[in-house]
Amino acid sequence: MKIAIIADVLGAENNGTTITVKRLINNLKARGYEVEVVSPSDPQEAGYFQVPKIDFKIFNKYVEKNGVELAKPDKELLRRVIAGCDVVHILMPFAMGRAAIRIANELQKPVTTAFHVQPENVSSHFGLQRSKAVNELIYKRFYEQFYRYTEYIHCPTRFIADKLAAHGYDADLRVISNGVDPVFKAKQIRRPAQYADKFCILTTGRLSKEKCQKDLIEGVRRSKYADGIQIFIAGDGPLKNRLARRGAKLKNLPVISFYAKEDLVNLINCCDLYVHPSYAEIESIACVEAITCGLVPVIADSEMSAAKYFALTEHDLYASGDPDSLAQKIDFMIEHPTLRAELKQRYIEYAERFRIEKCIGQMIEMFEDAVARRHPQPREEQETTTA
Repeated sequence: MKIAIIADVLGAENNGTTITVKRLINNLKARGYEVEVVSPSDPQEAGYFQVPKIDFKIFNKYVEKNGVELAKPDKELLRRVIAGCDVVHILMPFAMGRAAIRIANELQKPVTTAFHVQPENVSSHFGLQRSKAVNELIYKRFYEQFYRYTEYIHCPTRFIADKLAAHGYDADLRVISNGVDPVFKAKQIRRPAQYADKFCILTTGRLSKEKCQKDLIEGVRRSKYADGIQIFIAGDGPLKNRLARRGAKLKNLPVISFYAKEDLVNLINCCDLYVHPSYAEIESIACVEAITCGLVPVIADSEMSAAKYFALTEHDLYASGDPDSLAQKIDFMIEHPTLRAELKQRYIEYAERFRIEKCIGQMIEMFEDAVARRHPQPREEQETTTA
C-alpha cells in the first residue's frame, strides 16, 4: 500500500502536530509501507516533496515568530502524488489540505483526514480562545470547507471525537492515540548538582497562550514552598520572553528551553512533578510522554482539554486558570512523597496503552478500510483511546 501524506505544517519539531506526524511517517516506513509526503519543509530524504510557503506579507514576522510554516498549494504536484498513491491522508484543513481533498475526490482516491488543529489553537492568535461563538464558527468552517469531503477522520482522543460528533461531523470517527515514542521510559538519571536540593517541576509544550504556562509560574509563586521549587519549561514559541519576565519574580529563575528528544527524556526523569496547565488540548502527547516515564502529573481540568482524562486521582487535577488551586496541589504533592512514589508506578502501567506500536496498527487499519471502503460497526473503545 502506497500512502500519500499531505501536511500543511511540517517543519521543525517544535510543536506536537509536527512531532506526531513525523513519528507516523517513520513508523509506517519501518513497517514496509511506501510513503510520499507533501509539505512546505525542505525535503531531507526520498519521498518528500516541497511546496512553497504562503506569503503573509506584513504578517510574515508574526508567523515566523510562531515557528509555523503554512503550505501554498501546488496543484500539479498534488495531482501527481495523489494519482500515484493507494490512499491519501490529509493532516490539516488549511489551504493545501483543502486543495488536496478536492483533487483526491476528483481522482476518486480513498481519503482519510486527521483532526489535529483545535479551534482554540486558531482563535488564540487573536486572544479569543475562550470565545464560544468564535470557536463554534471555526468548527463550522472546518467542516464546510474540508471535513465534509472525507469519510474517515482520525481523532487522537475520544474527547475530540465527541466534540466533532456534537458539531455535526458525520464521518467515520476513528479514535486512535498519536502514540508515544519508545525512547520515553522511566530510568535513573543523576540530577545536576545545582538542582539537587530543589523540588523540580516540569511542563512541556509550545509557548503559546492556550498552553497557559504563566499559570504554572504564578502557582509556584503562591506555593508555601516557592523558594525550594525549580521550574523547567520545555518548549519554544512566541511567549518565551514574556514567560521569562514573569519568572523573574521567582527566587529560582525558570529554565525555559527547547530540548531534543533524548535530552527531554532525561529531563523528565530528573524531575519530581509534571504540571499541565493548558486550556485547550486535543490529546497532549507531551503529558503522555511525561507519565510514560513515571512523572506524576497535576493537570488543569479545563473543559476544552483532553489531558484531564489522564488523571488517575483527584490529587492530579486542579481548577483550570486558578493559580491558588494549582499551588495547593503542588504543596500537597511536595508533602506526600510516598503517594507520589505509588502513583509513579500506576502511571507507568497506565501509559502502556499509548505505546506507538499499538497505535500505528490502528492507523494502518483505517487506511486499509478506506481503500476497501469499509465502515465497520462501532466497536468498544480500545485501551489506547481512553482519553
